Amino acid sequence: MIVVFTTTPNSEEAENLAKKIVEAKLAACVQVLPQMKSFYFWDDEVQNDSENLLLIKTLEENYSNLESFIKENHSYDVPEIVAVKSEAVSDDYLGWMNDYLKNRE
Repeated sequence: MIVVFTTTPNSEEAENLAKKIVEAKLAACVQVLPQMKSFYFWDDEVQNDSENLLLIKTLEENYSNLESFIKENHSYDVPEIVAVKSEAVSDDYLGWMNDYLKNRE
């Protein structure tokens, strides 16, 4: 299992993207965290904006398709897409995730 992070400029886009990801069976669960302040370098200067963070729970084998999907459905030119491997996952949670993601009909 991996957790993929991405950010959006507002909660409407975050919720829309989260729903589309789960409906496409690219992840079993997406959490949208409340707005936060992001500081980053863009256009030759430090920027700061309010953003929502998405925590996307999926299987490692789905990463490539998920990355493409985020790029196609995101408003940013260069969206943050960062995956972190899970060190440990409960058997029940991983089983539920596998059941949902492996039944792609």
